[in-house]
Amino acid sequence: MENLKDIVLRFEITGKVTDVKPMGEGLINDTYKVFVEGFDKPKYVLQRINNAIFQDVDMLMDNINKVTHHIRNKGKNTLRFYPTKSNKSYYLSEISPLPTVGRNDTKIDGEKYWRLMDFVPDSITYQAVTPEYSYIAGKSFGEFESLLADLNEPLGEIIPDFHNIEFRLKQLRDAVAEDRVGRVKEVQYYLDEIFKREEKMTIGERLFREGKLPKRVCHCDTKVNNMLFDKDGNVLCIIDLDTVMPSFVFSDYGDFLRTAANTGLEDDPNLDNIDFNMEIFKVFTRGYLEGTKGFLLPIEKENLPYAALLFPYMQTVRFLADYINGDTYYKIKYPEHNLVRTKAQWRLFERAEAKEKEMMVFLDKR
Repeated sequence: MENLKDIVLRFEITGKVTDVKPMGEGLINDTYKVFVEGFDKPKYVLQRINNAIFQDVDMLMDNINKVTHHIRNKGKNTLRFYPTKSNKSYYLSEISPLPTVGRNDTKIDGEKYWRLMDFVPDSITYQAVTPEYSYIAGKSFGEFESLLADLNEPLGEIIPDFHNIEFRLKQLRDAVAEDRVGRVKEVQYYLDEIFKREEKMTIGERLFREGKLPKRVCHCDTKVNNMLFDKDGNVLCIIDLDTVMPSFVFSDYGDFLRTAANTGLEDDPNLDNIDFNMEIFKVFTRGYLEGTKGFLLPIEKENLPYAALLFPYMQTVRFLADYINGDTYYKIKYPEHNLVRTKAQWRLFERAEAKEKEMMVFLDKR
């Protein structure tokens, strides 16, 4: 059976590997720092790909390689991944770290997928959502989309229908029709409000079918902590590229605001805490418009307020469907957790909806 050092040696690397240690507390992938003789800092990052979530690993790594090569060919910084000695983008092993995590002699069981990338020295990530970082995020993710706007190689949809609101509404209807745990009656108010707005909130999919709205190469997980900064506060590169795939620009724009502009928690039981922060909206939008000025179409720009509404709406739909289904998808901490999440996201949607005209006025002036 292989150990972590053995896995690293399957890749095209230089230097003698001296240590492999756990890195961070990633929610999706297991990540390790790889130390090489002669270096006091890690030289590589070894990562186990969670193929329970990303089931088509060939598509995943093909997407990432196309995107990183395209960005690098434009002279911009991006993550660098290393091929295996058999010239594959990942290594498939019979390996899975056991509880003695961090030991180089950790034995492995079960088939696992691995990739190796550069460790970016002296880099920093930030968790705080401030106006400053929100502006930087808007500009950086906008520039990321702009760099990839002329990528002619096709990318796969690594999570099919990830941000397809029509698909999510169908899931909700299916949950209601089955009503497997008898919860539909208690949530009828939210169902009525959601379906009352269905025509408005599915406009993106309709514009796409009419040929008016394009799909772009998007990051699809826009968060402040998915940017690497240097010690002077400059953005080095965008990270966490697993969800990069074709989508509407609404994905990168709206998903960031769903979390960043929320003055409360995603599962806040006190709805009075929740509002849509217009300051965050304005600075993020200003940055995003700067980053996308070379390619953003008028129809994309004029529908950005729609995107700000779409993502709390969509997340309400997803939480509510899971609650009706008996909490089969999202982890819960107490029986009503998904219902509390539903109410919190709906309050955020309502507060954003109340400020839609203000958003439009702001965009009209830019």
